[in-house]
Amino acid sequence: MRLGTRWSVGETPAEGLPEVVLAAVRTVEDELRAEDVDARTWRWTLTWLEGRPVLELDDGTVITYNDVADTATIRQHDATIADDEED
Repeated sequence: MRLGTRWSVGETPAEGLPEVVLAAVRTVEDELRAEDVDARTWRWTLTWLEGRPVLELDDGTVITYNDVADTATIRQHDATIADDEED
């Protein structure tokens, strides 16, 4: 069993993550900087589901890992969809 962890945006990610997941984290954080988002207080949460890392950022962005294809998928939270679902 692997335990999850948390770290702040801009800090070194947890150890043991596949390179494609690390690249996805860098992509998300680079986009935040490019859009001048103040994410200094945001944190990543890492959980392990069936041995695969799942990362969630405080804004709802989720990174999942496909170990068969060695790919990472970034899903960003869309506030308009969440608002529509509440009606």
